[in-house]
Amino acid sequence: MASNFSGALQLTDLNDFITPSQECVKPIKIYRKPGKVAKIRIEDDGSYMEVAESGEEKKLQKARITLNDCLACSGCITSAESVLITQQSQEELYNVLQENLRLQQTGELDKQKVVVVSISPQSRASLATKYQLSSEVAHQKLTGFFKKLGVHHVFDTTFSRNFSLLESCREFIQRYYEAETNKTSLPMLASACPGWICYAEKTHGSYILPYISTTKSPQQIMGSLVKDYFARKHGLIPSQVYHVTVMPCYDKKLEASRQDFYNDVYRTRDVDCVITSGEVEKMLEKENISLGEVEGDTSFSLMSGLVSPGGGLVSHIGGGSGGYLEHIMRYAVSQIHGTSVESLQYKTLRNQDFQEVIVEVEGKKPLRMALAYGFRNIQNIVQKIKRGKMTYDFVEIMACPSGCVNGGGQIRPAEGQTNAELLQKVKESYTAVPCVQPDLWTGVREIYEDWLGGMDTDKARAMLHTQYHGVEKIASALNIQW
Repeated sequence: MASNFSGALQLTDLNDFITPSQECVKPIKIYRKPGKVAKIRIEDDGSYMEVAESGEEKKLQKARITLNDCLACSGCITSAESVLITQQSQEELYNVLQENLRLQQTGELDKQKVVVVSISPQSRASLATKYQLSSEVAHQKLTGFFKKLGVHHVFDTTFSRNFSLLESCREFIQRYYEAETNKTSLPMLASACPGWICYAEKTHGSYILPYISTTKSPQQIMGSLVKDYFARKHGLIPSQVYHVTVMPCYDKKLEASRQDFYNDVYRTRDVDCVITSGEVEKMLEKENISLGEVEGDTSFSLMSGLVSPGGGLVSHIGGGSGGYLEHIMRYAVSQIHGTSVESLQYKTLRNQDFQEVIVEVEGKKPLRMALAYGFRNIQNIVQKIKRGKMTYDFVEIMACPSGCVNGGGQIRPAEGQTNAELLQKVKESYTAVPCVQPDLWTGVREIYEDWLGGMDTDKARAMLHTQYHGVEKIASALNIQW
């Protein structure tokens, strides 16, 4: 980005998955010079040149934008090419690992960081597809790759998603029974997608925020687990742990940067650095090795010695965004209707990214839930709420069309391969992992008791839930012209 762009400039070569316009809509202050027309040329090194009608060229100054400045409109924050992110990249991870090596060589072991990498199942599926591996083998090889670089522990964020799903289920039941006296209790809107959250905060403000689930995303619950539970189990303070997550979208960098997830006492974030699936691919290229050539590490651990049911990778029922609707509907049917449902029937409405599920039990009020992926469907949901015409009890909202498996940070199609073909293979890799109910995972109940003192405690609310903040758009305006 540059500080003197033409108002008509539109970036067209960023190729984002979730970029409907590729044009920044952030409120800006524009300075126009009458009669002056110029073109912008992007150089090979990423710099920008303003070319006047006379042929005169002038190098434009780049503007640095922090993650907190962005509207998360999906126009620029999801493009590594267009936003200069200096604190959330594979380079930062390399810097920490190199500093650890230097401290080891100088004998200053007490100053080293314990480096933890938590891999999302969507990123693992993307990398497994790229290198034609099973998810299980891909995880083993990713573990081996990161440990060879100097990482101490590699975890799977599917484990932290157990807590996110369980808390979402319990929160929905509470909201359902409060709905008679609190009109903003329902519909409950999913909170795992940071692109959607930032859009709601900075575009719709306090009107929509009360409907959004307070449950943290799996990434941020893993941040709480690593910096609090894991650190204390190993006799560490949070700032001694450097926590990296591997995620399918760039907006997870934005989520990690939120002030709500910063520890003022220890001056550290729950997630220090987020790298995308594509950035892991770049790391492998930098090391001049294919993931398939990496020696795998089979010492699979969920956290602090815990193993999963069956001892290997396991997942949750539902789609590639975590299965929130699937789990909340099943739980709601059991708690409200006093029965169970073997399978849920999804009905496609406007498009494949807008589906509904209705469960009816004779003599009882039907439970109605929906999936709404992509901003065109999100806007439809928001408008229905504002007009008082919303009929759903819960909506699983995700900013990316097709959900998290299609995140903007996922690996791009190979030459001759279409987006649809690649996405289908990533979905197949993701769903090939066996599923287990969250409350049946080894260690989940034990951690609730050992770490949080139970399910409904002050610490559980602090560690597993968050809050949102309406933002005046004009207050965060930048002096940047596009």
